[in-house]
Amino acid sequence: MRYIYIFGIAAMMLAGCHKKERKAEIIPEVDVTYPIVDSVTLHKTYPGYIRAMNSADIVARVSGQLLTQNYKEGDYVSKGQVLFTIESTKYRDAVEQAQAALHTAESQYDYASRQYEAMKKALQADAVSQMEVIQAESSMNTAKASIRNARAALSTAQQNLGYCTVRATRPGRISIAEYSTGNYLNGEVSPVKLATIYDDARVKAVFDIEDSQYEMMMGNNSVTENKLLKAIPLNFSQKLPHSYTADLYYTSPNIETSTGTLSLEGHLDNPYKELKDGMFVSVDLPYGTEPEAILIRDASIGTDQLGKYVYVVNDSNKVVYTPVETGEIYRDSLRIVTKGLTPKQRYVTKALLTVRNGEEVKPRIIKN
Repeated sequence: MRYIYIFGIAAMMLAGCHKKERKAEIIPEVDVTYPIVDSVTLHKTYPGYIRAMNSADIVARVSGQLLTQNYKEGDYVSKGQVLFTIESTKYRDAVEQAQAALHTAESQYDYASRQYEAMKKALQADAVSQMEVIQAESSMNTAKASIRNARAALSTAQQNLGYCTVRATRPGRISIAEYSTGNYLNGEVSPVKLATIYDDARVKAVFDIEDSQYEMMMGNNSVTENKLLKAIPLNFSQKLPHSYTADLYYTSPNIETSTGTLSLEGHLDNPYKELKDGMFVSVDLPYGTEPEAILIRDASIGTDQLGKYVYVVNDSNKVVYTPVETGEIYRDSLRIVTKGLTPKQRYVTKALLTVRNGEEVKPRIIKN
């Protein structure tokens, strides 16, 4: 019985060894592909901000209590739309007084002109002296000047009354009001800012660039149609429903000596009203080309304490941990590899956590 027992244990151990051998024979399949070699335009990213192409401050030019605000913050307003009303009592009174003064001046002129005509006829009959005729003409001219002054005063009074109704000077999005209704505005002393209208149908991306980088960029591009560069990619802190590019139109005429930079502007349309004045933007400015760039899937690149790496499958179908140096993203999903990988090396495209350095695998080539 003892021999039978020992034989049984040995048979079980041998069966277990065969099982382990069969498990060890299972070689995992992994997806691999070759890098893409293509000519790409190289970019350098600069932080900037969006500015409305045109903006205008809405101001109060008269004094009085702010009675109404006729819009909601952020509304799109049309040119001429009423935005605020200011107490107008004293300005209406001023208009009435100016109208009365004009009527008086016109009456005085009418009398003085008739008097002058009568004096001229009387002079022909020797009924009055030449001096009296001259005096009558002077009175008529004085009355005529009074009409001009009265008309000017009436125009000013009517203009001030018109300022009591504050209208949009241009179309665009309007900001929050600087003053709430009920406040007293002293606009006669100095115009008081009430709000700002931003015409954001067309906007600009404003950013700074090093003078050396600008020289490199201009060395690779010709100035045509007043555009320095066309279709510059823009990115935002939060992904927007639509993508945007800008055309570079403006460069600062001088270099800021303290920073060695100059300001640039890229202009673009804003048809969906997604771009707001003051919005942060990243400008991907092209500065050169790489005729034979090595491109791999960005998702296939891992990161550890030593930096970036990929898993390469060598000719023996063994996984090899391979450090790489990378450049910018290309077409949203590809990454430029600047060092560590050749076009003829197969790299693992996904499931990086399931493969190990030195492991034997069964590579399955997939298309890029």
